[in-house]
Amino acid sequence: MTPLPFLALAWITLLLVSGCRSKPEVVTEVAPCCRKLLTNTPASDRSLFQLDSEWTSDLGKTIRLGTLRGHPQVVALFFSHCEFACPLLVARMKAIEAALPPSGRKDAEFLLISIDPDRDTPAALHAYRARQGLSLRRWTLLTGGSGSVRELAALLGVQYQRDARGQYAHSNLLTVLNAEGEVVHQSSGLRAEVDDLVAAVVRLSPPAH
Repeated sequence: MTPLPFLALAWITLLLVSGCRSKPEVVTEVAPCCRKLLTNTPASDRSLFQLDSEWTSDLGKTIRLGTLRGHPQVVALFFSHCEFACPLLVARMKAIEAALPPSGRKDAEFLLISIDPDRDTPAALHAYRARQGLSLRRWTLLTGGSGSVRELAALLGVQYQRDARGQYAHSNLLTVLNAEGEVVHQSSGLRAEVDDLVAAVVRLSPPAH
């Protein structure tokens, strides 16, 4: 006959194991485009977050840029069919993300806005996110009307023009916005160095407690 204490111990062990298997740890990411629009205080006159234009994320959610308020943003205007410059711009943004210290990486976000709304549908942008392995929690991909894109491009100092092949000649510009949507730093070109951009983002990180 099996001793009673042994049976009790075996039963308790079985319950613990079953409990662990039935309740796995669930890790979820909240996309920036799914946050609530902060309206407690108005944005400043220099903030891009005051724009009324509406955009659609690769998750199919319609937002205004003010939804991103509260986090520094590294911003680039791009298009997913780009054959040369845009992959390098996105690579620079990934390099910034990788180079940030933990405190800066936790707070900073990355924003890609398409200059090619005809082809860069939400579904096309979502496929691009998957190909590039862009974090749902830190990266926002947006498409919008041509007028909204032109307005934002003008405010950022980005120029672009479509050619006969459907490609775009465009400024290779990365912009850092503070948490209030104000431009605090810009870097032009496709050079690999991102130290100045990393430093600009780190300066915007909240102080460690």
